[in-house]
Amino acid sequence: MADPRNFRLRVEFCKQGRLALLSHLEVARALERAVRRAGLPFAISQGFSPHMKIAFGAALPVGVGGLHEVFDLQLTRYVPPERALEALQAASAPDLMAKECRYIEASAPAASVAYPLSTYRALLSCAPAALPVPDEITVVRKKKEKVLRTAGFLVGGIELAGAVATFTLEAKPTGSLRPDVLLRACVDAYNAAEADMSAGSAAADTVTGGLPEGSLSAEPCAPGERLRIVTLTRIEQRA
Repeated sequence: MADPRNFRLRVEFCKQGRLALLSHLEVARALERAVRRAGLPFAISQGFSPHMKIAFGAALPVGVGGLHEVFDLQLTRYVPPERALEALQAASAPDLMAKECRYIEASAPAASVAYPLSTYRALLSCAPAALPVPDEITVVRKKKEKVLRTAGFLVGGIELAGAVATFTLEAKPTGSLRPDVLLRACVDAYNAAEADMSAGSAAADTVTGGLPEGSLSAEPCAPGERLRIVTLTRIEQRA
């Protein structure tokens, strides 16, 4: 729980470009360094190992970007939000840039649980006529297999607009379904169906660095063409 004597600043930032390949821990360390360079009066925890009082929002998988990510920073004195934003922007990398600062109540939900609904946008290598969604997805957690029912996390369906797929996932108190895992399962199912039709074989690839210039097309996928994931970005978080 936030110390009511401190000022709780919620910062919105982006994670994009090459920095989308950073892990959650690497992003956290980069943001902590930016806060220090910005010269903000951040609060420090008590105890044997003092550390900055900063809390991060729901983690993104490696390779997944985010346009509206958040973290909460406790300050020991009031700094106008616009000045805090200006200082953070001067200290941040362009692909990990602060976009907005605002103060929130000490009793407000933590950044990690404040926005259980996340909307993602994926760019695919071609435009499929439809994208099958498996009823169940098997994941491995702590060396144990777990079967997740897609309907328990996917809000509505997956909307297709050419080569762009948009979908919303809900994080549950008991766990969540990773967006890259869901999308890869859908692409695998599509490629398997195409392989059956063409008597070939195919598997989904995730292209984190993008495709060569001129190779991406919003044209419909050709018969037997393998579908690939080019980029995946969280475009919105909401309660």
